[in-house]
Amino acid sequence: MSFLLRAVTTARHIVHKVPVRNLNLLEFQSKDILQKYGVAIQQFKVLDNSKADAEVVKTFECPEYVVKAQILAGGRGKGTFDNGFKGGVHITTNKSEVLSLTQQMIGNRLITKQTPKSGILVNKVMVARSINITRETYLCILLDREHNGPVLIASPAGGMDIEAVAEETPDKIKTVPLDIDKPIPESTLLEVAKFLEFKGDSVKRCAEEIQKLYTLFKAVDAVQIEINPLAETDKGEVISVDAKLNFDDNAQFRQKDIFSMDVTEEESDPREVEAAKYNLNYVAMDGNIGCLVNGAGLAMATMDIIKLNGGEPANFLDVGGGVKEDQVAKAFEILTADPKVKGILVNVFGGIVNCATIANGIVAASKKLQLNVPLVVRLEGTNVNQAREILKNSGLPIQTATDLDDAAHKAVAALN
Repeated sequence: MSFLLRAVTTARHIVHKVPVRNLNLLEFQSKDILQKYGVAIQQFKVLDNSKADAEVVKTFECPEYVVKAQILAGGRGKGTFDNGFKGGVHITTNKSEVLSLTQQMIGNRLITKQTPKSGILVNKVMVARSINITRETYLCILLDREHNGPVLIASPAGGMDIEAVAEETPDKIKTVPLDIDKPIPESTLLEVAKFLEFKGDSVKRCAEEIQKLYTLFKAVDAVQIEINPLAETDKGEVISVDAKLNFDDNAQFRQKDIFSMDVTEEESDPREVEAAKYNLNYVAMDGNIGCLVNGAGLAMATMDIIKLNGGEPANFLDVGGGVKEDQVAKAFEILTADPKVKGILVNVFGGIVNCATIANGIVAASKKLQLNVPLVVRLEGTNVNQAREILKNSGLPIQTATDLDDAAHKAVAALN
């Protein structure tokens, strides 16, 4: 079990290290998906500071309201807005105060421990019915390589860091391999519900909620659905209070409605958003040598060798395995849009990538952009000789390299 959770932790760590842009959904969007599949959640409304807000709140009757700023970051409750207003999460019983709180949030930037220093602009606020939680549990369904399929991870210790629970109290973690082609057996559902310490009628309610979540997991091509907490209320309800959903990018053609909800306006660098439109992975760094590579591992090796040669990479830009000429041209546009870039290093190992395609793209982009910074190119693999001829006959001042170390040395030397 601890191995599985270490794998989950490692995967999360790698996501931060490798610049892959994933589908981003706000909290209310995730809850909307859960609601469509019958999963029990808090009733909620979404406000956007429009004229319709007053009518929405007027017709939303709750004994107590939870007002939450919608941004892609945690720590909202302890955050501060750039207008001085404190807290991105508030609880109130006063309906008129809901609108007042909303107006102080929307249009302002919320700063938390997980946001840039300038914060993130709040465009929407979720207003939900407050519930009286008596117990918090943890439930997650995710694809796991070790089990060659989905697994269910459950813990009665919800509302906290699940990795810490696994390390400190492993007996409070239960892992159940699931059959992707079948519903979860009722006996398994009841066993998990009892492990989560539900009692009486709540055992059956919990079992039903788990089955609904698994149906959702398969229907939307999810790779992870994490419910923390899966809560029990003072009325015996079993409710998914907070949900994190991750989806298989390869299923985008099947899940167009979900992927159309992708939130991009909060990206810290608009070049990342532009790159994603062309299936490029990009992240800016602090150096002055722009890197264009194919493959995350090769990108990391390229950045390391640049540093070993005394240089500093300006970015991570991975064009992937099926790159075409127009993508190479877009990659060069993105690289040269960074004023810190004083030189460019292209490092491509052509397996399924045609080196000639890369070479044609480099030449076309260099001419179109009238490239005026040193360009070093190292190509190996499919049609590499043809590619070298294309570069040689281009009439452009392109330096070629025999290997990666030679390429990095020439790129750093060109700046000096």
